[in-house]
Amino acid sequence: MTRDLKRLLDAPERVVGTWSQIAAPEMVDIIGGNGFAFTIIDCEHGHFGIETAENLARAADANDIAAAIRVPRNDPVEIMKALDAGIRHVIIPNLSSGAEAERAVAATRFGPHGLRGACPCCRSGGHFIRNWDDYVAAEEARVGAIGLIETEAGRRSIDDICAVGDLTALMIGPFDLSVSMGLSGNWRHPQVSAAVRDMITTAVAAGHRVMMPVFSPDRAECSDLMDAYTALGVTTFVLGSDKILAATAFSDWVRALRQ
Repeated sequence: MTRDLKRLLDAPERVVGTWSQIAAPEMVDIIGGNGFAFTIIDCEHGHFGIETAENLARAADANDIAAAIRVPRNDPVEIMKALDAGIRHVIIPNLSSGAEAERAVAATRFGPHGLRGACPCCRSGGHFIRNWDDYVAAEEARVGAIGLIETEAGRRSIDDICAVGDLTALMIGPFDLSVSMGLSGNWRHPQVSAAVRDMITTAVAAGHRVMMPVFSPDRAECSDLMDAYTALGVTTFVLGSDKILAATAFSDWVRALRQ
């Protein structure tokens, strides 16, 4: 494996990562030490900011796994801070239109072609960038935006979003989508499943890489979902989260030893 998420997304074999919502580098150590290829540092639903996220990214580097970050919003300053911290890929929540996708991509590019603020003293450049032109060329080749489509508005705009070719990948969020569709978090509902399938098919046909979250705590259901998504062209999966995996393991141990 490699820490380059773009290469992981292009791998022909199945690649599995998870979400980091626990503000502890030790948890990233455990994730990296037990076979996961990447983790997504969650600054939208995780109760921490960029300072903690930077240290979680250091733990990912130390364990030779890739790290991405879900920023709280599609904001150029939030994206800039994440990239300056050396986290190469930002996941943009609630992506709902082609214009929003274009804004996210622009936030990963320096002027005059983009919106990213420039500073020669940041972790992504070793804290002191001596040759700006070389840094920009290398940095813009390795960073990127991943669009998370998780609303009805995003579903309706899938063609416009897919027309933005510079996105690193797209991700579909079944849980939020079910809420947006008025189905109260029932991500297993046939209408949600059909919408997810349609969006994956559209994205793959447009040449986009797709990452899929798989949240079920049941291993058999996870396997079935991954098989179904693989048949649609998905090879990269975000399994549960550190909280879901830890809670499930704790529950299994307690239940087994009480019997």
